[in-house]
Amino acid sequence: MDLNPSFLGIALRSLLAIDLWLSKKLGVCAGESSSWGSVRPLMKLLEISGHGIPWLLGTLYCLCRSDSWAGREVLMNLLFALLLDLLLVALIKGLVRRRRPAHNQMDMFVTLSVDKYSFPSGHATRAALMSRFILNHLVLAIPLRVLVVLWAFVLGLSRVMLGRHNVTDVAFGFFLGYMQYSIVDYCWLSPHNAPVLFLLRSQR
Repeated sequence: MDLNPSFLGIALRSLLAIDLWLSKKLGVCAGESSSWGSVRPLMKLLEISGHGIPWLLGTLYCLCRSDSWAGREVLMNLLFALLLDLLLVALIKGLVRRRRPAHNQMDMFVTLSVDKYSFPSGHATRAALMSRFILNHLVLAIPLRVLVVLWAFVLGLSRVMLGRHNVTDVAFGFFLGYMQYSIVDYCWLSPHNAPVLFLLRSQR
């Protein structure tokens, strides 16, 4: 019987301990009595900016109002990206079932059953996905491009500061969101490869 734990096991446990310790240290807005508790309302407002429901509703509204084929194509793919993000995040959360940090307050904006789990951060995946999408499909001046990247970074950081997630939840969320855009770009929907979707939209 081997009583010596493997090097890999020790490394993983050490990384997990560091992750939990660092996440708790950075959770400075986790409650009103926290060291940065006064900033909590601002962080919760930022939280809404990365929530899936406003993005979905905004995309559907713009899709209904769009009167150009190019605009519809971009918005159709944005909707596809958002739905893919929700599906993959829910699937991984259901499989991993990592609980949220103990210092988190469950006062989040519109939660679903899988939202009791922490890994990965859906806000972080959405931030990375949307920032790549926007930077690749909107012509923006350099200051606005910097603001988009800054929004994504600060949103991810705020998840740890609010105590919603551990650092690794956010880090993996950024990675997953980055890769999701690559999937959307590879499977890009257009009138040529998905004519039914655009035909239905044009008949409305």
